[in-house]
Amino acid sequence: MTLTQRLFLRILPTLIIAIAVVGFFAYRSATREIDNIYDAQLINDANVLWSLMQHPLTRPDTKPTIQVPDLDFNMDNQLALNEDADDYADAHSFRAWKGDMLAFASSNAFPAGLDRFSAGFSDTVYNGARWRIYSLPIPDTNISIEVAEEINLREGLVENILLNLAFPLVVLIPVIAVIIWFAINNGLINIRELVSQIRMRTPDDLSIIATTGLPRDLAPLVHSLNNLLRKLGRSLTMERRFSDLAAHQLRTPQAGIKLLLQLFDRADSEDERRVLLQDLVVSNERAMHLIEQLLRLARVSHQPLQLERLPLREVAAISLADFGVLLNSRGFDVELTGAADASVLTDRALLRVMIDNLLDNAIKYSPDAGKIELRIEPSPLGWRFSIMDSGLGISPEHRDTAFQRFNRLDASAGEGAGLGLPIVADIGNRLEIGITLGTPPWGRGLRVDLDIPGA
Repeated sequence: MTLTQRLFLRILPTLIIAIAVVGFFAYRSATREIDNIYDAQLINDANVLWSLMQHPLTRPDTKPTIQVPDLDFNMDNQLALNEDADDYADAHSFRAWKGDMLAFASSNAFPAGLDRFSAGFSDTVYNGARWRIYSLPIPDTNISIEVAEEINLREGLVENILLNLAFPLVVLIPVIAVIIWFAINNGLINIRELVSQIRMRTPDDLSIIATTGLPRDLAPLVHSLNNLLRKLGRSLTMERRFSDLAAHQLRTPQAGIKLLLQLFDRADSEDERRVLLQDLVVSNERAMHLIEQLLRLARVSHQPLQLERLPLREVAAISLADFGVLLNSRGFDVELTGAADASVLTDRALLRVMIDNLLDNAIKYSPDAGKIELRIEPSPLGWRFSIMDSGLGISPEHRDTAFQRFNRLDASAGEGAGLGLPIVADIGNRLEIGITLGTPPWGRGLRVDLDIPGA
């Protein structure tokens, strides 16, 4: 179902319901107003009848009931020419009481056997018809004037009025529906043009969408799409740059391995082949390490987060245990200090990658029998986890570029790929962990402080 159809099917029932509600209140209002007007007319009729019959009703003599004849067929049948007027006349009657005796009555009045009604307005049912009666007692006399009107007359008048109003509305609803359809269809032109503009773009076209001439309601949507396109553009640019740099970095060890294989094939002695074989193993390990770092970096970028409460000291101890053989073989002085109850809210796998990379760098760039200290301290954010070594460190002027990919500050200090700290920075951005580089308290080496949110 199209958006035009959805909007039309929501607006049209609302319009019909609105017309029905208006009709209902119009019926109530018309009924109330007609009742008030006709009741007032009954009061006027009763007063007019009293004015006309005052003299005969106040005479002291008593006579039988005088029935006023219906004269509509005695005046050349004038009223009979209009059936509605005749029905209207037949729907009215009157009676004049003098004490308990019925003195005057219309030809269609209630019989004398039906007692006089109490003063004011009252309703009754006679011969299956409902009547509205107004009784006017004359002060200081025993005379009472009754004027009656059939209620169906009022209801028929209200129905005729509503019918005359409803018929044009019923005819008008299809016209209104057509107008609404074209109005909605015309109002959605901007959306269709926007959809067409986006659909015609190529996958490489991430330029912003023009907002000129767009309705104000569509501007937030277009601004959001433009922001998304900018983010996609930056992401694709970073991915291309990363792919280019990764290809460049992988080309170097592969070229070295190829050269060593060629030399190995041309070697004249067994000793020369042994040396070349050792160089091949080292070059292969360097290439494997680079590939492992690249895969780790890709996993950091796409792995969904699974936040949980973790004991920070226990995670750090497990990472140290994994490097235990290497630390012992090189004679490192390792120390883990800080609060044992430190609890953080983060992703376990990514935090381990972060700590492992920092430990790997600390071991790689520190001399044998060096010092590595892991310290846990409270911080305003939660907990500060520090990894300090006794290596060469990073000078203050180079710390801003230390997190750039494939940026090795001292290529002679180790055989890294320049991805350790960039991986740490990417994880820090995802886990909202603050990273600060500094110098350990003993004045030499590198200190990395991680401000991790507490649980």
